[in-house]
Amino acid sequence: MTTIISQSVKTDWLFLVPLVNLTNKTYMQNRIKVCVIGGGSWATAIVKMLCENLDEVGWYMRSTYAIEHLKRHGHNPNYLSQATFDPANLKFFEDINKAVSYGNYLIFAVPSAFLQSELEKLKVSLLNKNIFSAIKGIVPESGLIVGKHFHQKYGVSYDQIGVIAGPCHAEEVAMERLSYLTIASHNNKIAEQMSSLLSSEYIKTTISDDIIGTEYAAMLKNIYALAAGIAHALGYGDNFQAVLMSNAIREMKRFTKKVWDAKRNINNSAYLGDLLVTGYSVFSRNRTFGNMIGKGYTVKSAMMEMKMVAEGYYATKSAFDINKRNKANTPIINTIYHILYENKDPKKEFEILTALLN
Repeated sequence: MTTIISQSVKTDWLFLVPLVNLTNKTYMQNRIKVCVIGGGSWATAIVKMLCENLDEVGWYMRSTYAIEHLKRHGHNPNYLSQATFDPANLKFFEDINKAVSYGNYLIFAVPSAFLQSELEKLKVSLLNKNIFSAIKGIVPESGLIVGKHFHQKYGVSYDQIGVIAGPCHAEEVAMERLSYLTIASHNNKIAEQMSSLLSSEYIKTTISDDIIGTEYAAMLKNIYALAAGIAHALGYGDNFQAVLMSNAIREMKRFTKKVWDAKRNINNSAYLGDLLVTGYSVFSRNRTFGNMIGKGYTVKSAMMEMKMVAEGYYATKSAFDINKRNKANTPIINTIYHILYENKDPKKEFEILTALLN
């Protein structure tokens, strides 16, 4: 059963309200057209979740080869190849304008570094669309989280914007392991709709109204996963990792409070849960990226070997720049910035960091 989290203005308690089951395919098919923008692992996982509840899902990706392979073989050749699809349930688009025209619900799941280059291709309006971001990062061109970018640069109302957050790894969705999502929006109606579209026997969803905090948390946890990976490569053990994650969630609380001061329980799954799975999981590309940096890889060589985007790299600079204005106490973010952008020695930087943690 899906639950709704309502942040009370008078108390820190969270109220869980049952949500009516709206997963009837016929009902949804008549009212909703969803298109996923992106061809990576998270986009593929989201399409799989949607196919549990919709007879047709729109899917935009740049790779003609991937589209043709999906049509013939029913799986993405580049990502999550274990996730299988009935091609008859998928409506593919190579033109983002046709994709946007098709969907009244659009889910963007491209790396934040490439979002603006995709949006620059648009000739159709986004103003009558419900837009959900499944992007865990900052748009480099504007320095904004994705929701704010759509609002400030494209005039999309916050009532038409939502966020899809974890804790949830695409690989476990492909294996249909029990996973949890947080759907955040100021507009409870579209949050309920998206929650119902993604829910299934193996996907549980929670609704939140903390769209800003949720999106910043999704960005920050990738930085902390980088830190966990670097620490592992440097030989720090489980005891230190526990201290690192404990300090990371408190740092996340300080940072999010500065950028958007709202009532939130930082121990909820959208914040602490997503941080833990990204910091500890073998599926975490950001932890993997950090592990390579700790072993002596350059940023460029690590990215080339991974062949996937580690959002934490871009998020680190954005978070560091944002915090110049807000001045929250962020020793972990500062440490990762020094390593990635100032070419400081990881071993020496972590020796300094250990003295600042408790």
